[in-house]
Amino acid sequence: MNADEDGPGPRCLVTGATGYIGGRLVPELLDAGHRVRCLARSPGKLRDHPWSGRAEVVKGDVTDAGSVAEAMRGVDVAYYLVHALGTGDSFEETDRRAARVFGEAARAAGVGRIVYLGGLTPAGVPERELSPHLRSRAEVGRILLDSGVPTTVLRAAVVIGSGSASFEMLRYLTERLPVMITPSWVRTRLQPVAVRDVLRYLVGSAGMPAGVSRAFDIGGPDVLTYRDMMLRYAAVAGLPRRVIVPVPVLTPGLSSHWVGLVTPVPASIARPLAESLRHEVVCREHDIARHVPDTDRQPIGFDEAVRLALQRVRDAKVTTRWSSAAVPGAPSDPLPTDPDWAGGSLYTDERELPVDASRGALWRVIEGIGGENGWYSCPLAWAVRGRLDRLVGGVGLRRGRRDAARLRVGDSLDFWRVEEIEPGRLLRLRAEMRLPGLAWLEMYAEDDGGRTRYRQRALFHPHGLLGHAYWWSVSPFHAAVFGGMARNIALAAARDPAAPARQDVSGG
Repeated sequence: MNADEDGPGPRCLVTGATGYIGGRLVPELLDAGHRVRCLARSPGKLRDHPWSGRAEVVKGDVTDAGSVAEAMRGVDVAYYLVHALGTGDSFEETDRRAARVFGEAARAAGVGRIVYLGGLTPAGVPERELSPHLRSRAEVGRILLDSGVPTTVLRAAVVIGSGSASFEMLRYLTERLPVMITPSWVRTRLQPVAVRDVLRYLVGSAGMPAGVSRAFDIGGPDVLTYRDMMLRYAAVAGLPRRVIVPVPVLTPGLSSHWVGLVTPVPASIARPLAESLRHEVVCREHDIARHVPDTDRQPIGFDEAVRLALQRVRDAKVTTRWSSAAVPGAPSDPLPTDPDWAGGSLYTDERELPVDASRGALWRVIEGIGGENGWYSCPLAWAVRGRLDRLVGGVGLRRGRRDAARLRVGDSLDFWRVEEIEPGRLLRLRAEMRLPGLAWLEMYAEDDGGRTRYRQRALFHPHGLLGHAYWWSVSPFHAAVFGGMARNIALAAARDPAAPARQDVSGG
């Protein structure tokens, strides 16, 4: 995928383009006349984005000095939008190493500016008392500022936008709990910022004078407690007033599990977000307006940011979500397609049957699977599997879908991720639940001598003895789960050719 190399604007390198902010920044930069190059570990995940044909995509990792140096060639502005949130105890060292690699490569390549989106830190709080997440974000900012390249560090608190982790936490907590026993951090004052303003500041930072190299606090016009935010969200969403009772006994660890039980955001992501709310995070200056001027309607207020986000959700126009980036620790190996693959055992469960519907009708059901439509068999079993996954730190079954009808490579889909999609023919999902091995699920819509045939294949590559034991322990249930899924998908296609049916069809 190569963009026009002769465009008039500066060339911008964007890291984190598969993530929430990066995936939205790329089209904003393109629309502003910039040329864009994306650095991605898995370039295929960007293939189906509407802007993919307008941007150059190169393979690489921010911790690999060679690939970063190559990506920096000819770059004017380099955006650093990655962090190792939730990757375990070593994430601070990973962040530190990646920032150094990035800064050194930018300096060596003669890059004119680095732009970094970090976290807003509380005033007067020693860095050692900050949450590990905020402490690492602050350190990354310092490393980039010390790189010798003019750097803009934008520091934001809670980002309000459709699909952001902070917004999803707020949304689900408020909508699902009319009465809440909450952690004490709901009393903490903070300054949320609309994602549209974040993107405006990021794009505008590309044109800052070379003599400007500093951090800027960015926030909206409202300073609120988290309790205020929940009450105002309820008002904007037309919900009855919520009853919120803060208690001091919920530690960040306990409250992150509480968030994980109520919202789609897993505890591994919720914990650093909750820990960051222990201290007041309010902007101490608004100097960014000197370089990226405000307008009459910007920055956007909290209520308007919520309204815009909810409209995006209702219109199914959520372009990126918090789950757009790969889940830390989740398997990422592609399906072994070599028929002579020598990687060890590969267990399969294959089903196929004729379908009394057109191939297009069958494909609509396949592409609409998951989320609100369910998995077409044993909904209780799927729900229990999702709950068990959450209990062991996995993503669970409630991430849902970015779009109710369409999928693209890289989309999260409950506890799967779309690894490959051939419109009208193939959907391949890779499991991101916690498993002693790697797992995939393939669904095909095929022509068969003038008829339509549905073909389904579940694959599992076990890791060690535990992996083998896992497969044989669950295989007795495959007839109900996978067999029922195949039958009910075929029935749904035959019964409602215009749209996917919900999972409460007859059968297993």
